[in-house]
Amino acid sequence: MSDVLRQLRQQQSRAGARPRLLQRFEAFLPVDAATPLLSLGEGFTPLIHARTLGRAIGCPMLHLKVEGQNPTGSFKDRGMVLAVAKAIGEGSRALICASTGNTAASAAAYGAHAALDVVVVLPRGQVAAGKLLQAQAAGARVVAVDGGFDGALRAVRELIDDPDPRHPMTLVNSVNPFRIEGQKTAAFEVCEDLGGAPDYLAIPVGNAGNITAYWKGFGDYRSAGLVETRPIMLGFQAAGAAPLVSGYRVEEPTTVATAIRIGDPASGPAALRARDESSGRIEAVTDEEILDAYRDLARYEGIFCEPASAASVAGVRKLAAQGAIDPGATIVCVLTGHGLKDPDTARREALPAIDAEPSAAGVRRALGW
Repeated sequence: MSDVLRQLRQQQSRAGARPRLLQRFEAFLPVDAATPLLSLGEGFTPLIHARTLGRAIGCPMLHLKVEGQNPTGSFKDRGMVLAVAKAIGEGSRALICASTGNTAASAAAYGAHAALDVVVVLPRGQVAAGKLLQAQAAGARVVAVDGGFDGALRAVRELIDDPDPRHPMTLVNSVNPFRIEGQKTAAFEVCEDLGGAPDYLAIPVGNAGNITAYWKGFGDYRSAGLVETRPIMLGFQAAGAAPLVSGYRVEEPTTVATAIRIGDPASGPAALRARDESSGRIEAVTDEEILDAYRDLARYEGIFCEPASAASVAGVRKLAAQGAIDPGATIVCVLTGHGLKDPDTARREALPAIDAEPSAAGVRRALGW
């Protein structure tokens, strides 16, 4: 571990209370005197050494960045806190986004915290129940449209490009550069927890902002002399929603992993640059592979994530089986969201309850003891 990284960790430990994300990484973020130090307690999520799962897939140095521990249960909070703080600093009074669910939940929560109006445009019938309820509970105005996420984003961009002066709004999708700036802080945390950059960073890819943000974060820390290397970036799309793998826009993306059910990623070109500059890969994993990893994360490591999160582990397992990953390498898989985001999938995949009589003997019989 470099002396600078060790000092940063010691300072954080001495601080005792959990610091605000924008304050902790202020030197690397576009904040100024007009930027409020907004916070719901985002960031500083666990990096867990997944020993059991790692051994099972042939990668004993497998680590999991558990972003479901953020306030609204996904990595989106890192970028949202900065995007909303900058919007406040610029005098904005309303936010708008298109979303497959997690961005909506995050925008609604931070908007409520900052007393801003929030409008979220969602693909009709394609948003997991937990995410939709989060946005509604926080008071966002929810608009459902046909055409999937890509149609929702087109509608939102049209609203921003042709603004109504009676209803000024700030766009907080990942096309907002402050979203990427906030999300890159996860790369800083990975470096500080490991004492340097990992050999590989594996991540689900939907709209492709997060892989872009991590790559930028690793670059910022290397430029500052805090780490010597950057990882090889491994991005994984669902097979039914893999435009960066095929090279073609997917008109009707399909996958159980709703968070990455996107056919025309806004940050696609930047994600491809991250892949190429790191000598990495962006590949596809099937829904079956995603669900296998989803189950194994819970049963081997006790980590309940949403299906899209498991794409990172599914991809690493696939590459490891092909001999494409050094088995001794340090690998970080990003788990982007909490399992409670998608209760319907959890219910379908759960082991059934066993009926028993209300007695010790009854429980023993039910368990076959």
